[in-house]
Amino acid sequence: MLLPILRWPDPRLSQPCAPAALDDDLRQLAADMLETMYAAPGRGLAAPQVGRLLRLFVMDVAWKAGAPAPMVFINPSVELLGDRVAGPEGCLSIPGPVTEVERSSQVRVRWTDLDGAAREELFDGFAAICIQHEYDHLDGLLTLDRLSPEARAKAEAEVLA
Repeated sequence: MLLPILRWPDPRLSQPCAPAALDDDLRQLAADMLETMYAAPGRGLAAPQVGRLLRLFVMDVAWKAGAPAPMVFINPSVELLGDRVAGPEGCLSIPGPVTEVERSSQVRVRWTDLDGAAREELFDGFAAICIQHEYDHLDGLLTLDRLSPEARAKAEAEVLA
């Protein structure tokens, strides 16, 4: 089922999320989030973006260039590694502006998957950037919060135009 995506400045996007409990409702939410993400079309979507303040996000960085490879991250933790790099980021909750955001080039992620298994993996490149972007949502942070005051004012004006 397609879910409505919250748009900035909805205050729910700025709230930290609670831990998620793995059950059939959460599995259905993850499936609905993947469907919504593909339809948007995006490469990642966090639960708060669909109005659920839970520590859950979905991601598929491969599907636009190849076969789908969906991933579901429940209660993730992210360790920042590697060099800091700046690159363009868009957000389904902030339609319009693509902003330059500085991120770590590599991350180690620990999470629970849909089968309840503990997972750990190292990600780099675009996947590392996407993970950091979605993880920020779980802490109530948006790309706007990572910009200089001048860049933020420009991005906000673009959204509100």
